Amino acid sequence: MAALKQSDLTGLNESLESRSPREILDWAVSMFGKRLAILSAMQQAGSVVCHMASKAGHKLPVLFVDTGVHFPETLETRDRIVREYGLEVISLTPDQTMEQQTAELGILYLTVDGQLKCCDLRKTQPLLKMRGQYDALLGSLRRSDGERRSKTPILAIDRPLNCVRVNLLANFDDEPFRAYLAEHKVIVNPLHHQGYSTIGCSRCTTPVLPDEPKRAGRWRHLGPWAMYCGINPSDMGRPDNDPIELDSDLVDRLLGRKVDFAI
Repeated sequence: MAALKQSDLTGLNESLESRSPREILDWAVSMFGKRLAILSAMQQAGSVVCHMASKAGHKLPVLFVDTGVHFPETLETRDRIVREYGLEVISLTPDQTMEQQTAELGILYLTVDGQLKCCDLRKTQPLLKMRGQYDALLGSLRRSDGERRSKTPILAIDRPLNCVRVNLLANFDDEPFRAYLAEHKVIVNPLHHQGYSTIGCSRCTTPVLPDEPKRAGRWRHLGPWAMYCGINPSDMGRPDNDPIELDSDLVDRLLGRKVDFAI
């Protein structure tokens, strides 16, 4: 095993900046092989990643955290991804139902601290059960979403999962993103057409007005202090250069000490 830190990825991140999402996808498949999966919340950006993988013939597994309180439209989108894109979706679930959690801990999402606890229990902890199964996850964070995501790197270290997050769409701006959705008739969660710019659990997500920030509909009842769930480490705005541990051969290839893929 060998250590890999965020600072180690600086040069590679710079080299990937000029590459298209499809090129980054092909690079990631070549680099990580069967130790690569897609992470999707069944929003439109995640659907774009799933479409790209399916169109390229990359039959990657899709990890979906089913919190137990998703909108029906989100679950329908998941099922369409399976049927129409031919991808396997692995649904990850919390240890407790929402009813069991509420009986034990109360309605957590009514306070800022409780929201973080609820998201940890229902989103982060189910995903952490996959630690060790994958060396990299393909995500769909986009800098054009603004706020903390405005500086999202293409490659980011995820210490809790001990893997690399490949933010395939980080530099995919709004205009080409919308063009891709339209040209390829990408499966889109119907809620995006009903005023939801971003979609999470049914308890804590509302539509947004045209002049509001994209994430104004998340935890609206808690004010501006709650905007992220914590499942994406780069959202939390805490610089972290502590290493993860990956196979030595993989780290050598990532850092260019052993080359088998031209960037």
